Amino acid sequence: MKAIILIGLSVVVTIAWARPGNTYTDKWDHINVDEILESNRLLKGYVDCLLERGRCTPDGKALKETLPDALEHECSKCTEKQKTASDKVIRHLVNKRPDLWTELAAKYDPDNMYQQRYKDKIEEVKGKQ
Repeated sequence: MKAIILIGLSVVVTIAWARPGNTYTDKWDHINVDEILESNRLLKGYVDCLLERGRCTPDGKALKETLPDALEHECSKCTEKQKTASDKVIRHLVNKRPDLWTELAAKYDPDNMYQQRYKDKIEEVKGKQ
């Protein structure tokens, strides 16, 4: 699930390249997460990129490359804005787009490792908007 959490974060925020230092680049921190989540077209574009069934924008490509590291290391290199955006994306996917959440989890967490690791976090966001 953290994979999806970070996908959420990544959907907008962790779409960054790791830079030398303690955090991912904040180059994409200005992205309006709400706009993406409210637009089926934009959200579908990111999801299709992550699931390798569509073209990727430069930020989508960076997200796809950064996501595995962010999941593995519990977003330890994420900026505060990226963590906040990730939480928002997770809440949206879990509560409003469980179909996408399931697809992303199947791709980025096939062994259910992250879903188990972040079980409490996922349960916490269910039903919260």
